[in-house]
Order: sequence, then C-alpha cells, then structure tokens
Amino acid sequence: MKELVSYIAKALVDNPDEVSVSEVSGEQTSVIELKVSKSDLGKVIGKQGRTAQAMRTILSAASTKINKRTVLEIIE
Repeated sequence: MKELVSYIAKALVDNPDEVSVSEVSGEQTSVIELKVSKSDLGKVIGKQGRTAQAMRTILSAASTKINKRTVLEIIE
C-alpha cells in the first residue's frame, strides 16, 4: 500500500523528491501518512478534496483484497 500511495503522489507533484510516505500497521488497520512540500499540498488534495478522496478510494479497493482497512492521512 505504501508503494501505491508513493507512486500516485510522485506523479501528481512538482517536487517528487520531497514526497515521503510512512506506514503504521496494526492488526486490522493500517495508517498511511503522506507528506509533501507546502507548494504541492494543493495538488495532492485537489479541488474540494477530490484528488485525496480518489486516492482513498483506490486504497480502499486495494486493501479490501488483503482483508485490511487502510486510512490515508495527508500531513502538512
């Protein structure tokens, strides 16, 4: 999951070197934290949060296959 979020985020931003993704795994739930530069934050979130919501939808679909719940947090 971590690699999936990293791939999508690096494709969206102007500074792909500043993208960092960390994952905190639990038994049933994983929390994925995405950090990007301040100038790229708007590109990752998108208008009215649509891009972020699309990323969460993709994560949800992918995590269903492995029977886990995944939460995406975008950190400023």
